[in-house]
Amino acid sequence: MAKQQDFTTAMKDIMGAFPVDTKSMEGAFKNQADLSEKLSGVALDAAEKSAEISSNWTKATLAKLSDMSKAKTEPADYAKAMTDFASANAEVAAENMAAFAEIAKKVQTETVELMMSAGRDMQAEATNAVKKATDDATAAAKKATTK
Repeated sequence: MAKQQDFTTAMKDIMGAFPVDTKSMEGAFKNQADLSEKLSGVALDAAEKSAEISSNWTKATLAKLSDMSKAKTEPADYAKAMTDFASANAEVAAENMAAFAEIAKKVQTETVELMMSAGRDMQAEATNAVKKATDDATAAAKKATTK
């Protein structure tokens, strides 16, 4: 009866000939965590500024509503108060929408800058990893052929 061949030793030899550099994996995870932290910072900053704009907009609207809701002596004063409120509200809305647009533009710019920087870093790391892997494989092949 034929004896089954044990591949464990062969696999250990093969895996030992091509060592895996865990430092590059650790570096990749660290870089990903750093990028996530920076992107989160951009998003949280934008959210904070947006909340501030919304809060101020609400306060301004309520203040104008308070003025509009006061009792008037003449019926025409109610129409004037409503017209004044509508025009003031439209002006504030335009200002706040422009402020939101500026926040969005800043978020977009910062995100693109972060992604471009991360892309350059990843490209450099990949180039170094490929070069190291090639050097290691060449050294392993030379070692295997000289035995």
